[in-house]
Amino acid sequence: MKHEEAGPVPDPVDVRLGARLAELRGEHGWSLGELAERSGISRSTLSRAERAETSPTASLLNRLCAVYGRTMSQLLSEVEAEPQPVVRAAAQPVWEDRASGFVRRSVSPPHGGLRGELVEGRLVAGADLAYDRPPVPGLEQHIWVLDGTLAVTAEDVEHRLADGDCLRLRVWGPTRFRCPGPGDVRYVLAVVRP
Repeated sequence: MKHEEAGPVPDPVDVRLGARLAELRGEHGWSLGELAERSGISRSTLSRAERAETSPTASLLNRLCAVYGRTMSQLLSEVEAEPQPVVRAAAQPVWEDRASGFVRRSVSPPHGGLRGELVEGRLVAGADLAYDRPPVPGLEQHIWVLDGTLAVTAEDVEHRLADGDCLRLRVWGPTRFRCPGPGDVRYVLAVVRP
């Protein structure tokens, strides 16, 4: 009797995320080709993400969020249970982009009637995340470094932040988050939708 080897079991969050991405595309009435044109992401990559055959990167999710007009936290919160007023540490959704060395904890996920959210970000030394556009133009961000060094580039200006430093800005164009090292960086990102 021949046994087929099962492939790797997809992460449950990736499965829910893929299903939500497929729903969003369907809600807009777009084919994979149309979404590929709008997002600049290949049809095959979009298809694999929707089927949870691959874990989407932060950059890919950012591009899709821009097309759908929502923040990454909004999208990720749509695949989690309805948020409660008190978000216990153990219940804060964590998402990891293993390819880039980025870990994102949704400390205070989006909630109906509230425009702000809090995210804890962690980047390993050498990590470099580039976003080609904001998920929502004019998005207000406050970036507070808790531990380590973070280089943030916005409007072609690099801001180097150390322990305790805070950068406040509205995001209209490309941004870049880089951990120059020597150690990892941990920071809080406060996001306020316009």
